Amino acid sequence: MSAALSQKRALNWLLTKRLLTSPLYREEKQLENKEQIIFELILHGGNARSEAIEAIAAAKQGDFEKARKKLQLAGEALNSAHHIQTSLIQVEISGVKNEVSLLMVHAQDHLMNAMTIKELAAEFVDLYERVLET
Repeated sequence: MSAALSQKRALNWLLTKRLLTSPLYREEKQLENKEQIIFELILHGGNARSEAIEAIAAAKQGDFEKARKKLQLAGEALNSAHHIQTSLIQVEISGVKNEVSLLMVHAQDHLMNAMTIKELAAEFVDLYERVLET
């Protein structure tokens, strides 16, 4: 992974963490800033996908410790996305209907693909470990 990509991810993570920890921001997000919420889903899904792909690359090189760490990071990114998704569902259950936009469909597609890739990456890491250690 390049240094520029690492810095970009770190900045994205820092900005997201600061935004998510602000109580006022949380309230505003739920009611007024649906696009930002959707972009957070895309961000976390993209980060998870990238970490999973990097896990496969590390396993291919025989670096299984790094591969497992990348899978853990992918899981953490998916967990963050899942919390956002759960919040959206809870808001809708409470009676606030959300219009389904193409952007939301894209975010959900992005997230589901990331989940699938992470699961497959875990299988690839296991397979590389078995093959390279025999």
